[in-house]
Amino acid sequence: MPHAILIVPYLKICIIASYLNILSTAIFMSSKIMSATLQYLSPVFILFIVLLHHSSADVGTASRYSPPYLPSGCYGTEATQFPSSNLFAAAGDGIWDNGAACGRQYLVRCISAEQPRTCIPDQSIQIKIVDYAASAVSPPSAGGTTMVLSDKAFGTIANTSATLINIEFQQV
Repeated sequence: MPHAILIVPYLKICIIASYLNILSTAIFMSSKIMSATLQYLSPVFILFIVLLHHSSADVGTASRYSPPYLPSGCYGTEATQFPSSNLFAAAGDGIWDNGAACGRQYLVRCISAEQPRTCIPDQSIQIKIVDYAASAVSPPSAGGTTMVLSDKAFGTIANTSATLINIEFQQV
């Protein structure tokens, strides 16, 4: 997945570089001085765009689930698997990675929902993956999501009356 994250900024750079090349050519026809200036500024401009674009987060969906949380798909009945903050989640198929997601930690924030004002503004959480959504003991509030957050995690970033939210998430 990290390679896919790098493709979008790379494509943006290619488009900008092509545009600057066309622009540079058009200006060259009208003025050699202006073309020389753009030729030196274009790489600087592209570097500036690359440095400004530093987000490597993904967008997905999240639902919530309630106790019982044991046994989990990652650690069975081990009660120490849960972080003391109770901010944990079950991984959906998109991030499960045949169990390699177990123990991974993500920064998660709510970005939108069907109902306005569902998300708690400027609130991000760090969660730990402890389960697989498809085999969780408790059913999620909505199926097919990227992750299923514990009640505590969901309530920290969104109104608990919601069943599904859109999230931005990044592995830490």
